[in-house]
Amino acid sequence: MSRSRPSRRLRTTPFDAAEYLDDERTIVAYLNEVLAEGDPSAVIAALGTVARARGMAKLARSTGLGRESLYKALSSDGNPSFRTVLNVAAALGYRFNVSAVPQRRARSVTVAG
Repeated sequence: MSRSRPSRRLRTTPFDAAEYLDDERTIVAYLNEVLAEGDPSAVIAALGTVARARGMAKLARSTGLGRESLYKALSSDGNPSFRTVLNVAAALGYRFNVSAVPQRRARSVTVAG
């Protein structure tokens, strides 16, 4: 019979993307990638991650909103108004751009008649 080793507890720390958003190029790439996915709650959460990376207190002063309100609004469960989203993006130094999505060609349909 063999002895089993006592198991060691594996210590982990939660992943926080804000710790890796340390330059403008990385932040813009991150936001564009999340926007491309098309999930509104992910976009809000990504803005919150960027806000934490930049400093939530500074953002609160810039937007005139309370720090705790921003944390709540920019969480994955948050539901901020579009005005708040635009104000946060502007205070962070970003703006949204619209571009046309390439259209797939429709199949030709022949109608018998």
